[in-house]
Parts: sequence; C-alpha cells; structure tokens
Amino acid sequence: MLDTSATPTTAADRTVAPTAAGTPAPAPLPVRPRTAVLGRGEVPWDFPVVTADDAGLGRGDGCFETLRVLGGPRGPRLLQLEAHLARFARSAAALDLPVPDPGLWLALVQPLLAEVGEGQEATLRMLLTRGTPTGGPTGVVTLREVPEVTRRAREDGISVVTLDRGVVPDAYTSAPWLLGGTKTLSYVLNMAALREAARRGADDVLFRTGDGEVLEGPTSTLVWSADGELLTTPTDRGGILAGTTLQAAFDGARAAGRRTAVRRTDVGELGRADGVWFLSSVRGAVEVTSIDAHRLFRDPATTRDLRSWIEA
Repeated sequence: MLDTSATPTTAADRTVAPTAAGTPAPAPLPVRPRTAVLGRGEVPWDFPVVTADDAGLGRGDGCFETLRVLGGPRGPRLLQLEAHLARFARSAAALDLPVPDPGLWLALVQPLLAEVGEGQEATLRMLLTRGTPTGGPTGVVTLREVPEVTRRAREDGISVVTLDRGVVPDAYTSAPWLLGGTKTLSYVLNMAALREAARRGADDVLFRTGDGEVLEGPTSTLVWSADGELLTTPTDRGGILAGTTLQAAFDGARAAGRRTAVRRTDVGELGRADGVWFLSSVRGAVEVTSIDAHRLFRDPATTRDLRSWIEA
C-alpha cells in the first residue's frame, strides 16, 4: 500500500504540479493509414490480409513490434529501429517462428513512410503470425495516425491503479514456456486490465505481485526518480518485457551524466519518489500523476529530458 499518512509539501526542488509538463506541442497533421503484406507489398487499407484459419487471428499465435515514426526535415525517422528489430527477432525465436529478415521487412516498411512529412507523427506496427497450415507465416505492416488519447496523455499525465498480475515473480524463470518478456500477439489480459482501470476511474495499470512488488504496465515500462537517480524494475522477474524506449532513455541519461539503476521496488516507495513515468514506444515518456488515487510528485524537467533522449 502507498504511504498516505502525509500530503506532499511544496519545496524548491520537489513540487506537486497540477498542470502538464511544458507547453503542449501543436497536433501533427493527419497521416493516411496504409497496409503492406510480406511477399505482396502494399495493399488497400481495408483489404483482407489474413484468412479465418490464420493462427494469429484464431489463437493470438504470433509476435509484433510497434514503432514511433517522426517526420523531419531529412525525412521520416523510425525511433529505436535496431532495438525493435532485435526484439522482434527474439520474440519470433521464442515462438519457434522464422526469424524476420530485417532487409525484407524494411523493404516492406519504407514505401509506407513516403507520406510522413515534417511535423507529422505516425505509428508503425509489424506483425508476424504462424499463419495457416498450408500457407505458412503471415507478415503484415500497418501505418496509422497516433491516437488522440496518446497526445492527451503526454500533455496531462496519467492516473494509474495497481493490479495483481496473479503470478509469483520467478514463475517465468522456471517456466520459459509462459513466454515472459516476449512481445506476443496475446494481449487480451493486458487489455482486460486496462478496462478494469477504466472501471476504477483511472487511465492505466501498474502490475504488481501479491506481496506488493511492482512490475510494469500492460503496454509500458516503469521508471521512477529518487535522489537524482533514474530507476526501473528488473526484467528477470515477473515476465517484464525489455523496453526499447527505456533503453534509449537510459542511454541518453547516462550520456548526460545522470545515474541510472535497475532494482526491485514496491508501491510505497513510488508514492515517495521524486517522479514516476511510464515509457512506451508511441507515447514516449508520460508522467504518472497518481497511483491508487494517491497524488505523486511531478518533475517536468526530467520529463522533458526523457523525451529528448528518446527522440534523439
């Protein structure tokens, strides 16, 4: 449980900020949705790309990666591309699927990016399923607009509730077939958790163990700040997915002289932290404003730093 015995007080270097971090950036121009299929190329957005017996549709048997696309003066950029491709390959190997050929997938991706101009932003998703018994694996790439809810989260921050993940921390270590840390298509439990958060009046979820150790969000990596150090939770416990966005943020932090560390924590410690964030590919870094209705300290300066390191 959070320590709610005292209300946070305002100080020069620790404030409870009621407003968003920084000045909201103007909304990017709309991006036209596009689709491409491995072995076929681009197809109309509403063209059927899987059959009824595709294992990705019927069983969630597959893996995926979601990347953020930023349009700039020198053309569009795929943030953390190499890290995403490496994790895509690890996920496929864990599922006994053919390891994606980076050249083939990038050849499929590049034509979709042509219309992402300066100032625009998009979400790119690469999906690989086991496919059909006769046709083999299915590969699909989609490009679409960043949701409005994502932009609001960046501006306003998010409220979070904690939910028990229902497994002991070391379960995934002793049972690798549970696919802990693998980015599979089977996100139904994560989506159910987000619906439960909405029922409780919150924006997102922080998974925890039964004894209070916190893990990660359904689609995010947890980061918090204490005594000038940026921290995150270990991936070898609780089936935590290694975050590509976290990797970029911590690389940038260390280059800027900021200390980083990986360690276990609980909900009570987060309630006393100097700042708490959820990091993910499309949202980037968003401030967590409350956990289980307990208001948190906010650190707009570190939010700006995290975003600059992620987008470098």
